[in-house]
Amino acid sequence: MTFVPVMWAVWAALVVISSALYLYRSRLTRDEENQVFLDDSFNEEKVAQEAIVAKVNKIQPVLHLTLWILAAVTLFVIVYYILEFIHRLS
Repeated sequence: MTFVPVMWAVWAALVVISSALYLYRSRLTRDEENQVFLDDSFNEEKVAQEAIVAKVNKIQPVLHLTLWILAAVTLFVIVYYILEFIHRLS
């Protein structure tokens, strides 16, 4: 197997993973509400909102890491094709 298909497969896999993480986070935050619970009668809602925030905070570092790796791989692909273009000109 040559290098270019592997490079594109890795890039595509990272795009799919990043997209899946974004979709998961957006599904979690869909039910999140920005409100302050001042009364103890709303304790169930408060616990539910805290659970949502905990899940979002748990996935956030993974999402950031995936985006940084995706940016690095994208830069690698761009540099590869620039160097390939320069090599063909000379």
